[in-house]
Amino acid sequence: MKTLYLDIFSGISGDMFIGALIDLGADARKLERELQKLKLDGYHLHVTRKQKSGIEGVKFDVHLADACDHHHGHHHEHAPEHHHDENRTFGEIKKLIGRSKLSAWVKKKSVAVFQRLAEAEGKIHGLPTEKVHFHEVGAVDSIVDIVGACIALEMLGKPRVLAAPVVEGTGWVNCAHGRFPVPAPATLAILGARGIGVTQCDEPHELVTPTGAALLAEFVENFGPMQSLAAEKIGFGLGTRDNQTRPNVLRAVLGNGDKCQVTGDTKRGGGVVSRHPSPVTRHPLDWETDRIAVLETNLDDVSGEILGPFVETALTAGALDVFYTPIQMKKNRPGVLLTILCAETDADKFSEMILRETSAFGVRRTVAERRKLRREFTKIKTPFGDVTVKIGRLDGKLVQAAPEFESCKKLATRAKVPLKRIYEAALKAVKIRP
Repeated sequence: MKTLYLDIFSGISGDMFIGALIDLGADARKLERELQKLKLDGYHLHVTRKQKSGIEGVKFDVHLADACDHHHGHHHEHAPEHHHDENRTFGEIKKLIGRSKLSAWVKKKSVAVFQRLAEAEGKIHGLPTEKVHFHEVGAVDSIVDIVGACIALEMLGKPRVLAAPVVEGTGWVNCAHGRFPVPAPATLAILGARGIGVTQCDEPHELVTPTGAALLAEFVENFGPMQSLAAEKIGFGLGTRDNQTRPNVLRAVLGNGDKCQVTGDTKRGGGVVSRHPSPVTRHPLDWETDRIAVLETNLDDVSGEILGPFVETALTAGALDVFYTPIQMKKNRPGVLLTILCAETDADKFSEMILRETSAFGVRRTVAERRKLRREFTKIKTPFGDVTVKIGRLDGKLVQAAPEFESCKKLATRAKVPLKRIYEAALKAVKIRP
């Protein structure tokens, strides 16, 4: 798996991020075609090669149809002159993305980035996440930034993302909340929610925008200095402003990170890259990664008649998994630990479901990173007929195979044989496949 290292010595914004990925090889024309699947009107893209402080890179701009002289830049998210679609809510943005024909991965990641923005704004304003009205980040150009960033990452093969420690400037920004010191309220809240540390420098401008912060929080696994990264391509995304102490550019390095050893508390953004490579060479695996929410509550006063239907209701509503485990509670009472695994974006929905439909008074929420085999579904021929089997591969090799229950059940009924024989026949057929 490739590694993308973001050298954010001069901060990050959505447009700089996309510019850097285009400079690394993401196809700008294909990016524009993919963005058209959102069916958003009133904008056009400008992608140009320019120089900033002697550094050549890509300048990515979103020009609005009714503001053709607007130049989309590093500090655009707080400019008071923006009034485009200011009242678009998080729920509306999710629907916009959800009904598009973008890939499932781009949809999922785009919504996840907006989720981080919505949660930060919700805390600032005391509003439920779904009802948060985005201001600047609800505008057309910022939707293009976020969705475009996810599209560009997919074009580059969804690499593992690492980054340098977050450096922010000083001074003030004008945003919908009024005049605030840097870091902006949403930026600080987004980074804080992920546990990412921020260090301010002497640059008297905002360096990290809320969109940039949300992209870091969603995609970056570890923060620390670059170590043992063989750079195959280097890209520069250019900002608009001329900074006083550093070039307004984002450097992105795409390469082979086989020997990169990262340790530390990644959830707190304090990952440290080992100065001493491990004596054992670790081969990068091509597994898939994502993040899920883990919701838990201890119950000692709920009956099985309630828990049984609740499990079915939660699974029908889209939970990844629901289960309960026998535990011993206070005063030696027998109880159960109810657990729901779900997408991060669904955590509030299922937390509310637990509180409304069980006897819980509270729900614990944590975020877990998953490593998953690359999965595919295939039809396997058996002496009894075709069976759908889920295949799991790691580095191209088959390591798991699981016949699908419903497929086996239907075939067993039709062939009038025990279900077990269908399972055994499917697994035997998988093993002889190349």
